[in-house]
Amino acid sequence: MTEKTVLNAAHRALGARMVDFGGWDMPINYGSQIEEHHAVRRDAGMFDVSHMTVLDLHGPRTREFLRHVLANSVDKLKVVGKALYACMLNEQGGVIDDLIVYFFDEAHFRLVVNAATRAKDLAWIERQAKAFGVEVRERPDFAMIAVQGPTARGKVLGLLHEVDRPRIEKLGKFAAAAAQGPHGMPLFVARTGYTGEDGFEILLPNEHAVPLWEALLAAAVVPCGLGARDTLRLEAGMNLYGQDMDETVSPWEANLGWTVALDEGRDFIGRAALEKQKAAGVQRTMIGVVLDDKGVLRHGQKVLTANGEGEILSGSFSPTLNKAIGFARVPAGAAGDIRVDIRARELPLRQVKYPFVRDGKPCEGI
Repeated sequence: MTEKTVLNAAHRALGARMVDFGGWDMPINYGSQIEEHHAVRRDAGMFDVSHMTVLDLHGPRTREFLRHVLANSVDKLKVVGKALYACMLNEQGGVIDDLIVYFFDEAHFRLVVNAATRAKDLAWIERQAKAFGVEVRERPDFAMIAVQGPTARGKVLGLLHEVDRPRIEKLGKFAAAAAQGPHGMPLFVARTGYTGEDGFEILLPNEHAVPLWEALLAAAVVPCGLGARDTLRLEAGMNLYGQDMDETVSPWEANLGWTVALDEGRDFIGRAALEKQKAAGVQRTMIGVVLDDKGVLRHGQKVLTANGEGEILSGSFSPTLNKAIGFARVPAGAAGDIRVDIRARELPLRQVKYPFVRDGKPCEGI
């Protein structure tokens, strides 16, 4: 049975085109995906991300538990509200999921994990948590709205209680705090996102989601669907679970080595496999590519290099660059002549460092 977020009727009232996304009935766009993309790059757009899974972890050994199950180090989280991006690995070093963890206190952390991996993640986390006496509580009572773009923070701040505005305005990146929204609604406001633009991800009780959505509409924030969300995150060089990494791909192979903390004395799940892979030499890597010829890059297309074959992972037309861009997994050391096979035509790809777009503009070399 397809699940619906609390904002489902609001999307339909706006004429959204709905699709099945990981078992959820979600808006792909509200008319023009390109216009929604540009709205986020140039002004402010909002996304219903209430399908994401929110887990609250409780218990005196919660930090110890997270040190064990995450490849990044939660010891970096020392200030209340601070957030960390991390991968959860299996024993072979493959990525079970990527997630964000928030610190409340030593006995309370919050995880936000991907919607499509909910059942798998929940089973894995609950199984590992038992040994540490950690209580895992899913929070289906929460909705989440992401507001992103160069004017996004200002528009959200304008809706907050005047007492909270200065504090939330000073909130650093990858940090969160509680605040009051319109009519005193309780909000958990995080300066995080998945578009490469500044903004907030707002967690709030389900009963307040529609009023907040309507308040944002009244503040001229453009509703955006999953289509624009995907092209925005790709331009920003952000991985998508299931396309760019999965349980057969290590962080080294997904260009997520920066999320691995090999801190002394911490034996997290998958560490031995990662160290062995690194010592032996990683055999494949993820690179950014641009197709300057006409055509669109799609997941699964064959990539040809002098070192052997690879494939396109995430690939799409970039509205900001007006050409096709993507990630490719190729044999390590591949350089020079790289081509993609599109319908039996071999087209040259240009290897670039990503992100492709920063602050709404093409990055150097793109």
